Amino acid sequence: MERFRVVGGGPLVGTVRVVGAKNSALKLMAAALLAPGATTLSSVPAILDVSIMAELLRRLGCDVVHDVEGGTVRIDVPERPGHRADYELVRAMRASISVLGPLTARLGIADVAVPGGDAIGSRGLDLHAAGLRTLGATVHVDHGYLVAEAPDGLVGAPVQLEFPSVGATENVLMASVLARGTTVIDNAAREPEIVDLATMLVEMGAEIEGAGTSTLVVTGVEQLHPVEHTVVPDRIATGTWAFAAAMTRGDVTIEGADHRHLTFVLDKLAGAGLDVEPLPGALRVRGTEQPTAFDVVTLPYPGFPTDLQPFALVYDAVAKGSAMVTENLFEARFHTATEVARLGADVRVDGHHALVRGRERLSAAPVVGSDIRAAAALVLAGLVADGVTTVEGVGHVDRGYPHLDADLRGLGADVVREPVPELVEGLL
Repeated sequence: MERFRVVGGGPLVGTVRVVGAKNSALKLMAAALLAPGATTLSSVPAILDVSIMAELLRRLGCDVVHDVEGGTVRIDVPERPGHRADYELVRAMRASISVLGPLTARLGIADVAVPGGDAIGSRGLDLHAAGLRTLGATVHVDHGYLVAEAPDGLVGAPVQLEFPSVGATENVLMASVLARGTTVIDNAAREPEIVDLATMLVEMGAEIEGAGTSTLVVTGVEQLHPVEHTVVPDRIATGTWAFAAAMTRGDVTIEGADHRHLTFVLDKLAGAGLDVEPLPGALRVRGTEQPTAFDVVTLPYPGFPTDLQPFALVYDAVAKGSAMVTENLFEARFHTATEVARLGADVRVDGHHALVRGRERLSAAPVVGSDIRAAAALVLAGLVADGVTTVEGVGHVDRGYPHLDADLRGLGADVVREPVPELVEGLL
């Protein structure tokens, strides 16, 4: 067991690099199942979730070579991979559910354990199941597994998603590329990661129109072929570093960033007094003496991302004025509010709203992160707190950020990993 030890200090200054998006790389790895042969992905982040997905694919019969230092993953898919994704791995990462669509399309059957993952609230699989049923599959839960069967293959059809769920859009999209006929997915998610997935599927031979819009039109093909593909830059990591520069009143250049994927967020920061400068293949964010607080309402893309809400909440906690943070997607995201209040933040939660009154600095205390973004946001909160803050939840951070502590040290922060002290015997 490890924790981060964070010493509050001055501004973050320097250059940091972001690579491919976690939320895209994992789905692209699943998409490789759609074609026999070797697919190679580059700019893959060196995070724990990629290793988990690699092991899941190996257990499905694929030969996976993960070059952590080089940032590549090579997936050699057999003619007939396995169709059962065991709970042992699926429980560690919700993105494992993304093998459901490809396996059903390719094999006519998929057994995927009902997943676990981050403690950020209800994320049911009803939309995934409903989409596959519309394409002709039978879907049911059996002893903890979501089982989809289409022995005669899937058939294209109009699919109306009740909510623009990223995961459901991805699963239905991957299932439909091998279905007979045409599938129209209405109310589809529009995230850059969806566009990245559609781009790779087209490179593999799929016929897809409308990527980046709320309507996807897919004409099924008989087979796909493996490809080489570069993962889209990580917009959530980019946003993380932008908020880090803002709240520490620093000057950070984020190499590898694509500012076009964060227009809404960057406009918010610029409106609050930050100097936001897009550069060729990079983004520079410079803070002010004390930036202004701003309201946040999380919405599907292109709205404010729920994954960046914890960072906005911490930012508002040390900004000038008051702001309301509204979480519309995941009810447990406000666990961050409870923990940052331990650091002296003035945060009042009422349902899916949090009222934040800014103050000059926070005060150090032990805190615990419950998911990837909450834990990372609490590390940044420690940078603007007086004293030494310890943050448990290192395992969560490692699932989303390759080297968060090392990158922070490169920007001048005093952040290290240390063992979590054992309880003194007899205390309990």
